[in-house]
Amino acid sequence: MNIEIGKTVRELRRRDGRTQEDLAQALGVSPQAVSRWEQGGAYPDMELIPSVANYFGVTIDQLFGYENDREKKVDETVKRLRDMNFKNNGVDVNITECIAAAREALIEFPGNEKITLCLASILYNAGYVRYGEYHLTDEEGFDVYDAELHRTYAEWREAIKLYEKLLETMKPGETRGQAIRELTQLYLNTGEHERAKEVIKELPHLYESYEFLRINASDGKERAAAYGDALIQAVCHSAGLIVGTVIAYNENMTYADKAKSIENAIKLFDLVFTDGNCGHHSYYIARIYTLLSVYLWLADKHDEAFDALNKSLEQFKAYEKCCDEKCDCAYYTAPLLKYTELEKIQATPNSEYPHTSAYSLVEDWPWWSVPEYDTVKPQIQADPRWEKWVKTCKEG
Repeated sequence: MNIEIGKTVRELRRRDGRTQEDLAQALGVSPQAVSRWEQGGAYPDMELIPSVANYFGVTIDQLFGYENDREKKVDETVKRLRDMNFKNNGVDVNITECIAAAREALIEFPGNEKITLCLASILYNAGYVRYGEYHLTDEEGFDVYDAELHRTYAEWREAIKLYEKLLETMKPGETRGQAIRELTQLYLNTGEHERAKEVIKELPHLYESYEFLRINASDGKERAAAYGDALIQAVCHSAGLIVGTVIAYNENMTYADKAKSIENAIKLFDLVFTDGNCGHHSYYIARIYTLLSVYLWLADKHDEAFDALNKSLEQFKAYEKCCDEKCDCAYYTAPLLKYTELEKIQATPNSEYPHTSAYSLVEDWPWWSVPEYDTVKPQIQADPRWEKWVKTCKEG
């Protein structure tokens, strides 16, 4: 302990350009005493410790060298909680254990921002996997969230309070962005539209995002890679916008038009991933195909609906290749993307594209919550081809 405190005092003093005499005068001790601290021959009296920490603008934990250990343990705890939560991909696998583990972590690290955000995210997920997201049709035939029902979810009510508390002090950055995204969704789910609009006001416009500004901050090969990253993000989000628009239109669009629009969303990927190598984004494409099967079925294109389900499985298998630890691919191979790195799923669990089995296509079908679900489900599952597709998914 003596050596660590002395070493820290010396480093902090040199950092601030202070002499031993400066520190001694501020603390009311002799320069010789400070010298002995730094040499490890003695250490400050305990009543001086807060004054030493205050002088250098650090915490007592930092002065004793505990801060790094504490942060390391917090980061390990956050990773463990996130890994646990990722397993609840549309179904309740261990959500109760996740919530309990996050609450226990907050007892050990009270008020810690990272762990509080973990608990909020777990509660956010818990509402979906325990009860689900429900929609209604308004008087104009548009899709709306069943806010009255969603407000009964205790998990979402608690999550909203945690996010709101976090945003009071959380600094700008990735974690604040996550809190805003998830809180905005919960505000929407529970009918708090004005609060949702208010909380997103601080967010940048599209061309002020990291992906687009990175292009302006780069040159040469790195600039080419930045363009590739921006293209990928643009395609994924554009496809998502088409899907969202189709669902929002509800009764104000024919099933044939909905199917055609979803097909066009999938074709967007072909414009950029021209060789078919979509990396882990194949996971998202697989999900879009399951939604396409709903609208094709309702448009009386039953053969095409099952073609969509089979293509969904094909895309999922492509995604699994990207997850394979033996896969040595590091970059996309399409001409526009050949300098853009391919994210390794197994190395970095991803909340957007979690690593799951092919059978999740069946469990989560059609992934999005759509009003037509109750109509289509019994019809499409009565077709013998459904069981064949389910069997193929189970076999992987």
